Amino acid sequence: MSDVRHVLVLPDRDAAEEAAEALGERFGIDEEPRLVRDALAGEDDAEDAQWLVLLRDEKERLDSGELDEFAGEWDGWREEP
Repeated sequence: MSDVRHVLVLPDRDAAEEAAEALGERFGIDEEPRLVRDALAGEDDAEDAQWLVLLRDEKERLDSGELDEFAGEWDGWREEP
């Protein structure tokens, strides 16, 4: 079994929650993505946090380019883990 993961970096919690919900609808993923707050280095203010949407792709079904475009819809991007 492969341990392929995708990390989408989004600007705020609302965007991350919306994207996580839309992932299932658009890509038909089985597992609920995990949301993680990622505070920027040296910043204590919650306003200066990015949110990560983490999803496993053990069957390697998800296309990286499509995920890049998807994250861009919320002013985000896909990061290599």
